Amino acid sequence: MNQERLYKVLLGPHISEKATLLAEINNQVVFRVAPDAKKPEIKKAVESLFDVKVESVQVVNIKGKTKRTMRGLGKRNDVRKAYVRLAAGQTIDFVDVE
Repeated sequence: MNQERLYKVLLGPHISEKATLLAEINNQVVFRVAPDAKKPEIKKAVESLFDVKVESVQVVNIKGKTKRTMRGLGKRNDVRKAYVRLAAGQTIDFVDVE
């Protein structure tokens, strides 16, 4: 896999209340990933970009909701998220990054 693809796989961290609890309890980090990203690509991208050891990757596809607007029906975008379990003692801190 080339270096350019690594930067396109991860779109950014997904920070929510559930993601924060997972980070504290299970040592997992949640990322939004490209719709065509595979588990081995995600694992390699996280390991190379953040210099950590990844134990496992779980991927979830979330369908966008259909919402009623003034001009009819609209649809939110679909989202693909990756739950990345880090090895013991490894952390990724998004707050202190400058």
